[in-house]
Formats: sequence, C-alpha cells, structure tokens
Amino acid sequence: MISKNFRIAGTLIGENSPTYFIADIAANHDGSLERAKNLIWLAKESGANAAKFQHFKAKEIVSDFGFANLLDSESHQSKWKKSVAETYEDASIPSEWTSELKKTCDAAGITFLSTPYDFDSVDQIDQYVSAYKIGSGDIDWLELISYVASKNKPIILATGASNLVEIERVVEILTRSSNEFAVLQCNTNYTAHPDNYSHINLKVIELFKEVWPGLVVGLSDHSRGLASVLGAISLGANIIERHFTDDVGREGPDHKFATTPSEWKKMVEEARLLECALGERQKEICANEKMSSIVQRRCVRTNFSLQVGSKLTRQDLKVLRPATPGAIRPNEIDQVIGRVLKVDLKAGEELRWSDFE
Repeated sequence: MISKNFRIAGTLIGENSPTYFIADIAANHDGSLERAKNLIWLAKESGANAAKFQHFKAKEIVSDFGFANLLDSESHQSKWKKSVAETYEDASIPSEWTSELKKTCDAAGITFLSTPYDFDSVDQIDQYVSAYKIGSGDIDWLELISYVASKNKPIILATGASNLVEIERVVEILTRSSNEFAVLQCNTNYTAHPDNYSHINLKVIELFKEVWPGLVVGLSDHSRGLASVLGAISLGANIIERHFTDDVGREGPDHKFATTPSEWKKMVEEARLLECALGERQKEICANEKMSSIVQRRCVRTNFSLQVGSKLTRQDLKVLRPATPGAIRPNEIDQVIGRVLKVDLKAGEELRWSDFE
C-alpha cells in the first residue's frame, strides 16, 4: 500500500523525515567476513542508516552458458577478470555469515538489510531483516516480488533499466498487498563514467510523485560525487542508496563506483544542510533577516530641512536606507506629495504619517 511514511527498524522514512541512507556493501566484502564486519562499522561511522548486503547463490542468479555466449563487449561484466559465474560465486554470502552480519549491525547501531535474489534467500534472511530490497534486475520477475511481498515487510524497489509500464505492474502488486513500499529511481550502469550523468534522470523522482501521490521515493545511485544525491533530495527523494567501500581501487565488481567513508560523511553532512536549507513552501521575512529588512531597505526621507506648513513636492523627498520602523515606505511616496507638514524635519529625517496635518 502507498503510504507517505513507514518505518524500518523503528526509523521513520518518508515525508518530513530525514533522508534515509543505505550503504550497499554488496560484494565489497571480497569474500571476507571480517572485512564485511569492518565495512558495517565504517558505514555506521560515516552516517549511514542501514548496511545492505546481497544474498544469492551464483547458480540461481546467472547462467554461465548465457554469459559465455553473450556477444556484448560493452557490459560492465566484460571487464571482469573472471567469468561472470566465478565472480558471482566469489561475491556470494555464505549462509552462516548472515547471523554474524546481523549481530554486527546490531552492535554498531545500524540496520541490517539485504537484497535476496532467489526464493531460498528470501526465506533465509527473513528472520534477520526488517525490510526487503528488490534489485532492478528482478523488476519483471513478478513471482519473486510476490513472494517477497508475502513476508509482509516494507519493500524498497529499485527501477534501473526499466520503463514506467514495468514499474506500474509492480506497484499494482505491492499496492494490493499489505506491504508499505518505496520506489527508487535508478540508472543501472556500473562504469562510473561521467557520461552517465546524462542518463540519471532525476526528474523521474518527480514523475513517481505525480503518478503515485504520497509514495515514498528515492534514488539508487551509481555515480560519483554529490550532484545526483543532492539533486534527488531537492526533488523529494526520501531514500538514498549507494554502494559502499573503503577503497575504490580494490579488485572486485562493486568497488569502482562505490562511495568511500570520507565521501559518505561529506554526502550526509551536505544532505543534512540541504534538508535544513529546503525549508518550507512559505515566503516571508525570516527571523534571521529582520534587521536586513531594515538596513537594506529604504524609506521616504527629507531632501532638505523642512518647516511646519511646508507642502511637499517630489523634490523635497529622497528614498534612502535604512527603513526606520514606522517610516513611510517607498511604495507609498505618491501619497506623500502635496501633503502639509505639521512638524519641523531635519534633512535626511524619515517621514511618518503622523508628521502631516
């Protein structure tokens, strides 16, 4: 069901809530449980709300034959030193790790999340996760999505390399279920090339909000730098997901386009400042600019010393700073011309309505 807010492990996500940051550690554990645990602590220290992993068995997610016969030299997998099947085998998380990862997240004070890529993985992680992530590549595997939905937990759906019709189909399934859910705009390209910025299409976030009013939305991002993240938040993103590593130079499928701890800290700091800066949809003089509204604005003042009985002309008047409280404003100057003074005024003195007969 569509809801403006929902909770993951007690944290409120959505409208009028701080942006929720998911550090996707994914395959960046590099086959080491201790490394995975260390990345969890680093993610927490860097300001992430959740540390996310990916649960799959290589034989349940990729066809070795299929990739060996895929005639495409432009895919990111074509740059891997090992076969796709071997790479996924190395990146898979042994089942006995899951409880250890959850315990480490609990100790660090960060939420444990994961993306399951097969039915057994859904069941395996269910006791450990408070929400599920559906990867972009499974957006048309409706039976898996329906199975995840049957667990009655919040769902975060990524939408890379898909179209609106495909997303609508999934949203319809999730709307009929009792699950609260979020939809993340995503461009599924893992090359970290600057040209990818022209394909991120942050305005899709606004489209999601128009098509499904009240929907919790976000960005699953594979770019470097802060532009896409800050832009997404400005357009209403409630969730930001990025891959996380301690070194983008390490060997592995997910390091190159990931965010490091120092970069993550900066991202969260800037996001919190942006959230503060976005403010309200209400234009008024703010508390911190009240004095500026006096010293930088003008009021109507005398051009010369004037005596009682003077009938004012435009030449008798000047519009000068500051706008002394109670003085006549420049937009009222036409109403002053022709009026007769009942007091003496010095040159440069402000005019008040009480100065006239």
